[in-house]
Amino acid sequence: MVSKEGVNKRRVTLSADDYGLAPGVSCGIRELLAAGRLTGTACMTGGPHWPDEAARLKTIHGENPFDVGVHLTLTEQPAITDMPGLAPDGRLPGLGRLIGLALTGRIDRAEVAGELTAQIDRFEAAWGAPPDFLDGHHHAHQLPIVGDVVLDLYRTRLNPGRAWIRRCTAPLGRVLGTGVAVRRALVIGALGRSFSRRLDRAGVVSNRVFAGVRDFTGEPPYATLVRNWLIGAPDGTLIMCHPGYVDDVLRAADSLTSPREEELSYLISPEFPALLDELGMTLASPLRA
Repeated sequence: MVSKEGVNKRRVTLSADDYGLAPGVSCGIRELLAAGRLTGTACMTGGPHWPDEAARLKTIHGENPFDVGVHLTLTEQPAITDMPGLAPDGRLPGLGRLIGLALTGRIDRAEVAGELTAQIDRFEAAWGAPPDFLDGHHHAHQLPIVGDVVLDLYRTRLNPGRAWIRRCTAPLGRVLGTGVAVRRALVIGALGRSFSRRLDRAGVVSNRVFAGVRDFTGEPPYATLVRNWLIGAPDGTLIMCHPGYVDDVLRAADSLTSPREEELSYLISPEFPALLDELGMTLASPLRA
C-alpha cells in the first residue's frame, strides 16, 4: 500500500473495526476502503449479516487490496458456540466482567478457544482465505488466557510472517502527549503490556504503537483527534477507527452510534489525505511498515 511517492514518508495503519456488525457500518467502511482511506478492516463474523457483507467486501478487494482480519469478539454480543461459563444465557459478558474473570484466571481456555475458532471458521467460509490479521472487540484479545488462545490461532490458522496481530500499547509520552482519553488509553495499554511483550518474543508481526482511543463525547471534533494522534506519531503506528452509517440494526446491537458517522464524514473528506500530506505520512499495513 506504500506508493513510490510514499517511500520516505512515515507509515501509519488505519484499520476500521466492526465490519459485519450492521449493514450501515459495513457500507461506510466499504466506501472508505474503495477510496483508499483505510489500510483494512476487522470483521465481526458471529452475526447474521457477515456472509452477505463478506460478499460485498470481495467486490472491492481486488481493485484496491487491503487487509481483512477478524475482530475476535468475547463481549456484549451473542456467542456462536455453547459457552456455559462465559455466556450461560447465550450472550457474551460485558467488558468489565470479562476483564475480572481474565485477571483472576477464571476463564475456561477451551471454551474461549472453541468460540474464537468458530469465528475464524465463519470468516474463512465466507471469505475463502485465512484472515490477514487478528484483533479483539474491546481489545479482549490481549487479556490473560485469551491471549494464549489468540497466539495459538495465529500460529495454526493464519500465515505467520504474512499476517499480523494488533498491539494495543503506546509509550507513556505518546499517550500523555496526545491528551486524548488518557485514562482509558493507559488502562488499555496496561492490560496489554504482557501480551505486547509476548508478541515481540514470538516474532509476531505487529504495529509498533497503538492510537485511536477516544471517549466518543464529540469533543473535541474527530478531525482534531486524528491530528493529535498523527502529530509526532512514529513510523508503524496503528490508529483504530469506527466509521459507519447508523441504522436500526446498529442501534439494536451496539451503543456506539452517531460518532461513527462523524468519523466516516471526516475520513472520506479531502481534509484527511491533506493532513497526511501535511505531516509527511502515508497509509500502510503493518506488513509493510
